Amino acid sequence: MTNIHPMAIVDKDAQLGSDVTIGPFSIVQGDVLLGDGCTIGSHVFINSGSRLGKKCRVFKGAVVGTEPQDLKYANEKTTLEIGDNTTIREFCTLNRGTTHSMKTSIGSNCLLMAYVHIAHDCVIGDNVILANAVNLAGHVTIESFATVGGMTPIHQFARIGCYAFIGGGLRVSKDIPPYILAAGEPIKYAGVNRIGLSRKGFSEETMKEIRNAYKLLYRSRKNISQALAAMKELDSQIPEVKNITQFVESSKRGIIK
Repeated sequence: MTNIHPMAIVDKDAQLGSDVTIGPFSIVQGDVLLGDGCTIGSHVFINSGSRLGKKCRVFKGAVVGTEPQDLKYANEKTTLEIGDNTTIREFCTLNRGTTHSMKTSIGSNCLLMAYVHIAHDCVIGDNVILANAVNLAGHVTIESFATVGGMTPIHQFARIGCYAFIGGGLRVSKDIPPYILAAGEPIKYAGVNRIGLSRKGFSEETMKEIRNAYKLLYRSRKNISQALAAMKELDSQIPEVKNITQFVESSKRGIIK
């Protein structure tokens, strides 16, 4: 049963699924889709163009789907699309896309802690955790199962690979390859995310092959091109190693040292 507090304002053109709850003093504009079982707290603003999947939770003071903070934006119709079971904590600010991609995309089962900002045209995978006050500039890509520590700003167009773990209070200005720990000031490679991978069910053999690949990339005397060539010659060439080589080869900003 849908439950809308009498002090909430919900546009008649908003599309609400079943069992949606909307708290007091929240505003839901038209051209909004809230999936089944969504819970919207108090003082939340959900702007036109927002699309939330099933069982999303939005906490007090969050601002969802507002116009991108981009001077090129000319009021074109764009969207913010969020998957199922994603949690948006207090005072997060999430912007819609621009004509670059027409949308900002956030996956399913994500946790966005308080004061997270996600700018226009970002692409966030599934099961991503962004700790308190992580700030994403436009066009950032974060692949599935990545975790970013609190108070970390991420430069526009930067990419973060799957299963990567970034420490808190750092500045990300280059791409961070998958499966690694990133720490230090300036930020740098700090080993394979062994604990995180183990918790996600990666075998010891797979983690060994990932470590061997990163030894070539970061611990040998080879340059990046030579390391990539050597990685491609590894006998294993398991999917995870292929993913690393493809990520590094496609990097436009360059990878962290």
